[in-house]
Amino acid sequence: MSLQKLENYNNKEVIKEEVTILTDLLEEVTKNMLSPETFEKIIALKELAAAGNYEGLNEIVQSLSNKEMSYISRYFSILPLLINISEDVDLAFEINYQNNVGQDYLGKLSTTIDLVSEKENAAEILEHLNVVPVLTAHPTQVQRTTMLDLTNHIHVLLRKYRDVRMGLLNEQKWHNNLRRYIEIIMRTDMIREKKLKVTNEITNVMEYYNSSFLQAVTNLTEEYKRLAKQHGIDLKNSTPITMGMWIGGDRDGNPYVTADTLKKSALTQCEVIMNYYDTKVANLYREFSLSTGIVKVSEAVQEMAYLSEDNSIYREKELYRRAFYYIQTKLKNTKTYFIDQIKTEPHYHKIEEFKHDLLAIKQSLLENKGEAMISGEFTELLQAVEVFGFYLASIDMRQDSSVHEVCVAELLASAGIVEHYSELSEDEKCHVLLNELLYDPRILSATHAKKSALLQKELEIFQTARELKDKLGDAVIKQTIISHATSVSDLLELAVMHKEVGLIDKEFARVQIVPLFETIEDLDNSYDTMKKYLSLPIAQKWIASNNNYQEIMLGYSDSNKDGGYLSSCWTLYKAQQQLTAIGDEFGIKITFFHGRGGTVGRGGGPTYEAITSQPLRSINDRIRLTEQGEVIGNKYGNKDAAYYNLEMLVSATINRMITKKKSDTSTSNRYEHIMDQVVERSYQIYRDLVFGNEHFYDYFFESSPIKAISSFNIGSRPAARKTITEIGGLRAIPWVFSWSQSRVMFP
Repeated sequence: MSLQKLENYNNKEVIKEEVTILTDLLEEVTKNMLSPETFEKIIALKELAAAGNYEGLNEIVQSLSNKEMSYISRYFSILPLLINISEDVDLAFEINYQNNVGQDYLGKLSTTIDLVSEKENAAEILEHLNVVPVLTAHPTQVQRTTMLDLTNHIHVLLRKYRDVRMGLLNEQKWHNNLRRYIEIIMRTDMIREKKLKVTNEITNVMEYYNSSFLQAVTNLTEEYKRLAKQHGIDLKNSTPITMGMWIGGDRDGNPYVTADTLKKSALTQCEVIMNYYDTKVANLYREFSLSTGIVKVSEAVQEMAYLSEDNSIYREKELYRRAFYYIQTKLKNTKTYFIDQIKTEPHYHKIEEFKHDLLAIKQSLLENKGEAMISGEFTELLQAVEVFGFYLASIDMRQDSSVHEVCVAELLASAGIVEHYSELSEDEKCHVLLNELLYDPRILSATHAKKSALLQKELEIFQTARELKDKLGDAVIKQTIISHATSVSDLLELAVMHKEVGLIDKEFARVQIVPLFETIEDLDNSYDTMKKYLSLPIAQKWIASNNNYQEIMLGYSDSNKDGGYLSSCWTLYKAQQQLTAIGDEFGIKITFFHGRGGTVGRGGGPTYEAITSQPLRSINDRIRLTEQGEVIGNKYGNKDAAYYNLEMLVSATINRMITKKKSDTSTSNRYEHIMDQVVERSYQIYRDLVFGNEHFYDYFFESSPIKAISSFNIGSRPAARKTITEIGGLRAIPWVFSWSQSRVMFP
């Protein structure tokens, strides 16, 4: 039976009513702001557009003054924004409704768990599964945070509309509140006048944790384990969803990312999760008024209670409550130590200690028939501790391979090892680097030679990473990514930088080195590059220290810009097949990190279909993917949408993992050969047009708003890695953005 996507369930009647109300209110507000003549032009434009009268539309638009254009364009920008909110609200309603009534839909977690439970290795699959959405600050979110907050108020009000229809809420009051927020939106700047700083981006994305991620992730994890247990599978330590973060650690082409922003990102995340824990424990303190005159208490809970400073005579018998007070005191002291560097006892040194105290209370309750009391907020807290630790999300560090090369060349020269490292052949580079990693215990940066600003900056970032891992736990930074990876020496250069701060030695790696293959050529060569790297005994030891997983990142945006859509998709598909095969050859689990954007031209598309269309056997327990810019708000703007989209990620990944059937090899090979020919022709035509036609550059810059987009205040990162003098130097995001704004669906 074919299941329908939840997005296709919608109550058109309710949406139609809401859109009518929103449109009427917007017109009422706009009419109040404009002259009658200008407002009539808006009505005329709507009527002409509905009739398809483009000559009439053009005539009115040409007659508009700049001031009229400003207000009218604002109206036509806000109208679809309000309509989209109505559709989002309806989806949130359907998510709750379909789950509450037990209705099946495509990607529903319960159906997926039922399916996988039939497999012999079901417990292994469910225990090891880990899907990681990685939040980035890619500059595609044009709206200000202020506008997002205002539209969220509209969202909350529209969620109450069904109660208004039933007479459960005062309609006039609801209507007035809706009008008030629409009027505020109409009078608020939609885009920023000043460019964002990295610290702003960090703060902005944290709002999604408070509004949706913390609850959605913990609820989904709890449901995941509950459903598995129904099939006799006890998942104690499984984390089907964990979170990733690029903001503050992604310095590829962004000079504003420094050691300070990395530290700011980590400590801000720590503060968010510590505040969450503090709130949860405070709630449990108020809730657990159990009296020892009625229930028994374990020795472990008694000890915590007696150590607490809650000495009120009214709580002498409330040992559970006093134990939670003790935990809350330790949490507050831990937060002070992490954030303010003030050491106060007692405090937690690591997350396992916090978890131990909570489990002691849980065990005491279980021993005294208190199973029902563990559900709800207590279970949510335990799940959160398992998923988020003291770090909330693992921060990736990313830098361009050319920067690593420059830094390593300087280190080698200052230590008197090689004077002109960059001039060496690939084999010679690898020989020098392996010698440093295997046989030279020196810290190359310890020489008294003056360091360049670039090297000093990079070393400070790596040193900060080491300090954060020591304090918040190894999971705070797990991956370090090399943009434009083209060779084995690119990977070894990063290893040398890690060696400088003690994150890597010849036997063990505390971080994973992740190559990012971005261009068509680099993807084609990725098989040879990784085969050479994986054959190195030292690399095998590093991988073994990361549970025998080797992550590889794939670039969708840049490969599309480099070779066109068809060539990009096919090259990415084949690269995954080949790289997975290499893993089998070396007994290593290759996992992929998909650098996808929101638009089709940047690898975007429906989540479920995107994952289930990956090559067979290419998902080995883990998958990571970027969630960029406007996609974060669209998918995770509220807890219901967040839960649904996380559910899609988990279900799609499981479904693809258990799909083992292969098509007939001879038929598959024949089709692949035909596809190779089609792609080769497509690639050549695309390259001839974009990079071979001397007039294409002028056409692109004159026909698209690239210059305006490059100056937009929508992110901290520059639009190009260098001054824009050619297509190749332009980042993929403004490239795709410019074409879409011109309504030319070229990428």
